Amino acid sequence: MKRRHFLHSSFAALTATTLVDARKVDRTIANDLFDISLAQWSNHRALKGGKMTNMEWPEYTQKTYDIHALEYVNQFFKDKAKDTKYLGELKKRVSDLGMKNVLIMIDGEGHLGAESDKKRQKTIDNHKKWVEAAKFLGCHAIRVNSHGEGKTNEEQAANCVKGLTGLSTFAADHNINIIVENHGGLSSNGTWMAKVLADVGLDNCGSLPDFGNFHGYDRYKGMEELMPYAKGVSAKANKFDENGEESDTDFVKMLKIMLKHRYQGYVGVEYEGKTLSEDAGIKATKALLEKSRATIHAERKMEKSKQK
Repeated sequence: MKRRHFLHSSFAALTATTLVDARKVDRTIANDLFDISLAQWSNHRALKGGKMTNMEWPEYTQKTYDIHALEYVNQFFKDKAKDTKYLGELKKRVSDLGMKNVLIMIDGEGHLGAESDKKRQKTIDNHKKWVEAAKFLGCHAIRVNSHGEGKTNEEQAANCVKGLTGLSTFAADHNINIIVENHGGLSSNGTWMAKVLADVGLDNCGSLPDFGNFHGYDRYKGMEELMPYAKGVSAKANKFDENGEESDTDFVKMLKIMLKHRYQGYVGVEYEGKTLSEDAGIKATKALLEKSRATIHAERKMEKSKQK
């Protein structure tokens, strides 16, 4: 019995040590390459269906997915942007959990590229409360949409430049970045969107390239074009093959493009598919990011050993 107990204890200790070492290795890889956050839209069905609230989402994220960085969507606390009591409680919960607020994705506040000065300024003003909320919560950015109005692509671009410049100038005083996602329309055209950001030319105005939102446009080309401005990255997944790979996007190829541009921020898990449950889809997307990260890390390690 003593020997059996000794063997059992030794095995348990060895297993525990191995698990700890594995976590250390994974943490090293994350620090060397990138860490993972969760885009709240991944849980939009649960949130819209009343299965959880925005206030409950951080703890659910940590316990269910072992993800510790959060990317909010404003529609899930639409009326709370100026509610400091609510925001204070949310901030406290996240802090108590040892988690990090990364950004807020903003929808439904108007077109920053509106054609008239009055409409465009109204949209800028609508976004200001979210800049202030992001600052309060400790986020580094808000994600906005760049939908322009105008008869030509050039006119739409010029109007977007005006709107983004106005909002980014305001946000700079709060140390908040304004980041644009390729989110349909001309914003999904990497060449057009990159020129808009270049024309804005402000340090706190950048991009949030989304793997899956280059609609009708080569996603790898678009990634190359938007990464020089990136202050966030969204790893969109919709469906997976039998090997756990995303059916439409080569994650390793995308991440290599990202890392080539020396991006050092979070990569957000964003599962938008319907074949898996939200929980299963988020876990599958995170697992694919981790596998891809490990693959890239191993390749880099091998390359370094060849150079010695």
